[in-house]
Amino acid sequence: MSSPEIASLSWGQMKVKGCSATYKDCKVWPGGSRAWDWRETGTNHSPGVQPADLEEVVKKGVRTLVIGRGMSEALQVPPSTVDYVKKNGIDVLVLQTEKAVEEYNALAAQGVKVGGVFHSTC
Repeated sequence: MSSPEIASLSWGQMKVKGCSATYKDCKVWPGGSRAWDWRETGTNHSPGVQPADLEEVVKKGVRTLVIGRGMSEALQVPPSTVDYVKKNGIDVLVLQTEKAVEEYNALAAQGVKVGGVFHSTC
């Protein structure tokens, strides 16, 4: 299964190719996507992304995981979260969301088993 292309990104809205839903924040992996609901794990901008936010994508067998920190990079990513991904043998990229989507789409187009979590506002 290939990783789906992120078809569009604007403030507060993301569209994934092959999916009719519009996401505010989303998770993507080879063969699928869904809304990233921060309430599921109690995530906030600080301290930021937790291993629990990434576990679902990590378990999909991705080789690279891209984290989009938001348009203004308000979403923090603690070192412990990056370590969690690396300990699972996965490369991790932490970028401003527009750059993160660009990198994710480039990797997906190359056939890399890439996953991501993206914050589309601040």
